[in-house]
Amino acid sequence: MHTVWKGSISFGLVNIPVKLHAATEDRDVKLRQLHKECNAPISYKKVCTACNAEVKQEDIVKAYEYTKGKFVVLDEDDLKALKKENEDKAVEIVDFVKLEEIDPIYFERTYFLAPDKGGAKAYALLRAALGDSDKIGIAKIIIRQKEQLAAVRVYKNALMLETIHYPDEVRKVEDVPNVPDAENVQKKELDVALMLIEQLTTPFEPEKYKDEYREALMELIEAKKAGKETVTAAEREAPAATNATDLMAALQASLEKTTKKKPAPKKRAAAKKKQA
Repeated sequence: MHTVWKGSISFGLVNIPVKLHAATEDRDVKLRQLHKECNAPISYKKVCTACNAEVKQEDIVKAYEYTKGKFVVLDEDDLKALKKENEDKAVEIVDFVKLEEIDPIYFERTYFLAPDKGGAKAYALLRAALGDSDKIGIAKIIIRQKEQLAAVRVYKNALMLETIHYPDEVRKVEDVPNVPDAENVQKKELDVALMLIEQLTTPFEPEKYKDEYREALMELIEAKKAGKETVTAAEREAPAATNATDLMAALQASLEKTTKKKPAPKKRAAAKKKQA
């Protein structure tokens, strides 16, 4: 695993040398853009918007646009010094909280934490302490020149660090357009909706979910590579309408559909007893 960050995490007087490894990866199929006439890849040049000249990397500086067309140029040496000053500091866990107190909207990127040389014992101690207390640690870390708030928690037999957004990075729900303040929900509709949720409730098994579009795209690509004819995927069944006039009918139809697919709760319970 590639090391993203190397440093230490501390809580109290305990210091743990650690390495950070990305816990997830983007599996999107990357498509290139080609020139239609000759099928050559399209390249992108860095061009100055004023003189229209192509600019080399060494002639580019970083700046902050504080108002339209007005910039503060930041010296690269200043940025490096600022980065070094912060990265040299140990990541300190400042608070311990319950995981359920953090809404998922705050979570950003996930990393595995691995102990570095000499850190195995302290790593195991923090893992055990977090597990027994059912708490997670809140810390700050500098990654790619950005200070991040982070949550340190136990995942299976490892420690995990998840960067989380600061409150001012989360947009206000009040700004979401067309959200009804209050709606007269009919009790009969609500009862059927709750029954539908109950029918579809199941233990979370991530392995059963697949990226069907990616699989179909790769099949198409492989077929074209082999010179075979491509096939059209079967059309999916259109979802039931959900406007106010036929909401109840849609809920009832959904409930009937899931009831056919899924055995009744009592039957599932009886089957489990037989297996036991």
